[in-house]
Amino acid sequence: MEKRAAYESVLPYVREWIAYKVWQLRLPGVQVAVGFEGQELFADAFGYADVEAGRRLTTSDLFRIASHSKTFTATALLQLADQGALRLDDTVGTFVPALVEAGSPIADATVRELMEMGAGVVRDGADGDHWALAHPFPDAEELVALVVAGGAKVPVGSAFNYSNLGYGLLGLVIEAVTGTRYADHVRTVITEPLGLTGTGAEFDPAREDEYVIGYTGLHTARTRQRVPHVTTGALAAATGFHGTASDLVRYFSAHVPGRGTLLSDHAKRLAQRKAWSALDSDPAARGYGAGFVVDRINGREVRGHSGGFPGQITQSVFDPASSLVVSVLTSSATGPATMLAYGIVHLLDAAADEHAPGAPVPADVDTDRYTGRFTTFEGITDIARVGERLLAIDPTQPVPTESPVRLEVVDADTLRMASGNRFGSIDEDIVFTRDDSGAIVSVRGDSGMTQRPWSVPEESPEVAAALV
Repeated sequence: MEKRAAYESVLPYVREWIAYKVWQLRLPGVQVAVGFEGQELFADAFGYADVEAGRRLTTSDLFRIASHSKTFTATALLQLADQGALRLDDTVGTFVPALVEAGSPIADATVRELMEMGAGVVRDGADGDHWALAHPFPDAEELVALVVAGGAKVPVGSAFNYSNLGYGLLGLVIEAVTGTRYADHVRTVITEPLGLTGTGAEFDPAREDEYVIGYTGLHTARTRQRVPHVTTGALAAATGFHGTASDLVRYFSAHVPGRGTLLSDHAKRLAQRKAWSALDSDPAARGYGAGFVVDRINGREVRGHSGGFPGQITQSVFDPASSLVVSVLTSSATGPATMLAYGIVHLLDAAADEHAPGAPVPADVDTDRYTGRFTTFEGITDIARVGERLLAIDPTQPVPTESPVRLEVVDADTLRMASGNRFGSIDEDIVFTRDDSGAIVSVRGDSGMTQRPWSVPEESPEVAAALV
């Protein structure tokens, strides 16, 4: 099966899996998009944009995408470098003279070192309670003061240290070089050329009704609380952006080498090349390039970024080799955006795996006869079409394809559990019982237990999102 067709075959199940996870984890809202070869294959929204108002989430509602902002900042800087407006080895003090005047060692850090998080800048400063909304995010003067007070926590260029303040400084660099406001510059050179109508560098009060409401997590409480909208001051270049999953798929598709004119391929390689590992003990661990996170999912090397904002957690990944892009945006302070995005990649990979064990489903078999969600009080099983095969999947797992049971068609009402974890009932049958219309009434399968069809129930918004 051609890769695009394989991906498309599993997207109906991606929708069902996400819908279940939203219900299981009582998430307020989740927005998802998938792209391949520069085209959007899938976009959907689950839950609510505003729970109290009962406003359903749509694919055009705006999320605060937080540290995705760093990729936009890095992109703008690489564009300026390609144009000769600055050099990546220029020192930040050249553009932010207040650092030189204060005698800060950070003044000698280069633009490249700041982009790669190797400048030794403290992460958020001695008072980072703006993240808890205890006070406003710092303005430019306060940002510089936080950087000066923090000094260089390690020698410049000696280690990876993730820093929001460092990217705030890079926003000041862009303003110094261009003579325009950061938000205006990135709109002119990135979001408008790409047609990203749902993306901007800061909260826009004129579009307030389009934003999702963020909510607290359930890590220390049984119910969620509403989180107000805030602006990010001089940290917009680090965390201020808003956007949609569809916009992010379009944006990261433009970062695939050989695609689009956003950056030269040379600049894309500079941005996406791993400069540091996040773990000193493991050079192969997740790491950082110049504004882009570098990671591995299921053996494939991906780039992208996560975002953590008060009340919202987001994650986007793209594979520069294959052009696959996945973006997941959640409206909870503990939203599992990374788990969901990585789980989607695993499902897509499983669909495209031409060497998976088990026989493909015969071309004349209608797999809709078997697919669905079935449950007992002990567990839940999804039977899903994934590429050319049928799988039995446990949707409660963070990686849905981690231990699937591969199924083979025996007859119109029977599947064989052909391979999988042999602590289960491998080499035995799953038997379907149907009513007169042909609808599935029950399934008898693993451990010989009867399971019955089940779907996510309709609940009030407050119950569904854990506000009560």
